[in-house]
Amino acid sequence: MIAVTGASGKTGGYISERLLREGEEIRALGRSAGRLAGLQRSGADVRTGDAADGAFLTSAFEGADAVYTLLPPDPQSPDLLGKWDEQGEAIVKAIRDSGVRYVVFLSSIGGELQGGTGPIAGLHAQEERLGRLEGVNVLILRPGVFFENCYAVLDLIKRQGINGGAVAADVKLPMIATRDIADVAARALTARDWTGVLVRELLGPCDLTYAEATRILGERIARPDLPYVTFPYSAYEAALMQMGISQNVAGLYAEMARAMNEKRFKSLEGRRP
Repeated sequence: MIAVTGASGKTGGYISERLLREGEEIRALGRSAGRLAGLQRSGADVRTGDAADGAFLTSAFEGADAVYTLLPPDPQSPDLLGKWDEQGEAIVKAIRDSGVRYVVFLSSIGGELQGGTGPIAGLHAQEERLGRLEGVNVLILRPGVFFENCYAVLDLIKRQGINGGAVAADVKLPMIATRDIADVAARALTARDWTGVLVRELLGPCDLTYAEATRILGERIARPDLPYVTFPYSAYEAALMQMGISQNVAGLYAEMARAMNEKRFKSLEGRRP
């Protein structure tokens, strides 16, 4: 049996669906029974609970041959890194107490960096916690920017006719689809063919600037002249807060954009087939 946390999210949902199609027994974990109903109808054992509840996670992980885990986003959190620390500790304790031996963790490019990277610093802290587990084989996935992040700017495109953000237009970044990340994770969860702590970067087909990504997006939505506008960090934070994102999280996103502009996010492995 394979336990999948965040099973109603982008990667967790794809992973769960693929494993079910392949005849795997899965336990789908999330916060909302309604959002997990489709997986339940497809045969998943559904469990709902708080990601910071160690007892819930331990019970959900018991009997699992492998676990897919992540730190769930929370755009409204007043202290995202603090919340992730609490959830991260609960996840690690549950892995230890349940006896799970294989874990796949969703991190990010830049996960090796200790600080100054916005929310990525929280993923770094969790990588460190998982790496200290004894007798557990951990695969850390470090993908680039999700293509699906483009959904967040659709309203900006509709209202103002631009795409924009705090990352400079000429900064190249690896970009990848969440479905491709899920395919890698699903294969690892079923194969369980590594030992110790292994890091794997997922870089997508090529590095893109946001200007290039905007051009591609514009072509697909019949707006070939769609521009990408770089915002000052303060304006970017203010725009995020107007969208309902907390001041804390908006500040972390701005810090991450600054780290990208300073080209701190770099592949350590290089792209290969």
